[in-house]
Order: sequence, then structure tokens, then C-alpha cells
Amino acid sequence: MEIPDYDKALYFTLWGQWDDLLVLMVRTNDDILSKKIETFLHAFHYSRDDQQIMNNHDSLLHYIDHAMSYTPIATVDY
Repeated sequence: MEIPDYDKALYFTLWGQWDDLLVLMVRTNDDILSKKIETFLHAFHYSRDDQQIMNNHDSLLHYIDHAMSYTPIATVDY
């Protein structure tokens, strides 16, 4: 998983680019990010409960924030 995927997810989520977010969901190697995107998009398109949509949106943003703040302890080059 590369950091640019998280940057893209944040950008697409904040600017409402749902088609691009869907493509990212399919292409990312991060299964959790993919599931968070899927859950949010499903709620956005099919749910009538605004609170559920907001909860899924916030959950996606919290995960992106958490993932972007992670820095590996050390890298080993072979």
C-alpha cells in the first residue's frame, strides 16, 4: 500500500468524486480502506438515514487519517 492511495482517497472523499473513489476502492491493496470506501459509497447511494451516511463518512476519514499517520519503524533494503 502506497501513501498516495490515502491521499487520493482523502481528496476524492472531500471533493465528492465518487466515481474516482470507486475505482480506487477496486485498485487499492489495502483491504480495510477498500471496505471502508465500499461501506460509505453503499450508504451514500442507498441509505435514507443521514446519520448512517455521516457515520460511514466519518469512519472512512478517521481510517485515512490513521493510515496516513503511520510511519514504518525501519526499512531494510536488500
